[in-house]
Amino acid sequence: MALLWHGNHTAVMEFILLGLTDDPVLRVTLFLFILCVYLVIVSGNLSTIFLIRVSPQLHHPMYFFLSHVASTDIGLSSTVTPNMLVNFLVERNTISCLGCVIQLGSAAFFGTLECYLLAVMAYDRFVAICSPLLYSSKMSTHICVQLLIGSYIGGLLNASSYTFSFFYFFFCGPNRVNHFFCDFTPLVEISCSDVTILTAITSFSTGTAVMITVLAIAVSYTYILITILKMHSNEGRQKAFSTCTSHLTAVTLFYGTTTFIYVMPKSTFSTDQNKVVSVFYTVGIPMLNPLIYSLRNNEIKGALKRQLGKKLF
Repeated sequence: MALLWHGNHTAVMEFILLGLTDDPVLRVTLFLFILCVYLVIVSGNLSTIFLIRVSPQLHHPMYFFLSHVASTDIGLSSTVTPNMLVNFLVERNTISCLGCVIQLGSAAFFGTLECYLLAVMAYDRFVAICSPLLYSSKMSTHICVQLLIGSYIGGLLNASSYTFSFFYFFFCGPNRVNHFFCDFTPLVEISCSDVTILTAITSFSTGTAVMITVLAIAVSYTYILITILKMHSNEGRQKAFSTCTSHLTAVTLFYGTTTFIYVMPKSTFSTDQNKVVSVFYTVGIPMLNPLIYSLRNNEIKGALKRQLGKKLF
């Protein structure tokens, strides 16, 4: 049953996700394309995790955090993509309130967790380049686990703000969500309750997470750049740059996309543009990250060649 009577109003018990398009031909094309991309996401990130686990030369803090980034990418994409694929195949894609809040909270958790993990990886590069003699003590196993736990706690705190806000929403009229998943802004648009305070809470929570992580990344790379410019050896500079380029590329893609979705004024872009950027955020970036780290990182390429050599010979 889609609606429940509540006084003189009806309380929504399920939502209809409108998806990306109504064009039947385009729906089939997008289904096949995104299904292939999703398979690449799962296989690529699982391969990254497996390679890091089985290669002793990759048992370093940077790759420890990278394996968690890979698992986070799988989680973020899996939160959204399967439901989006279903949306292409059915005329009316519905999701229960419970399913909606789980999807909303999971997307917020994995998205925030990736922010913190990227910041932690920036700090790891800062210590490795600026204080190489103290690297083993500053990035010990105990400290790495603490940084990882802190990242997960940060993700949970931000996800909790979205989850609790959802339970205070009251949906009494339209239940058509103009998106391919239960994102916060489309839910706010159809809510009948006053969401001013709740929106402020989630904005503060997300803004705090973004400010902390962006500041950590900016400070880390400022010191890294100063240290690299002071190096007299061109070989040392190239090696330092090569260890940072893949991470900087991933950071640029991730924060550029999230800034467009969650920071830019809503009047500057349409709902359809928001959907397209959200597809890139939830599907494109998780697919690109394994390629970025494998193609631009010599240690991962070397480990992959050794593992392939073992399998072949």
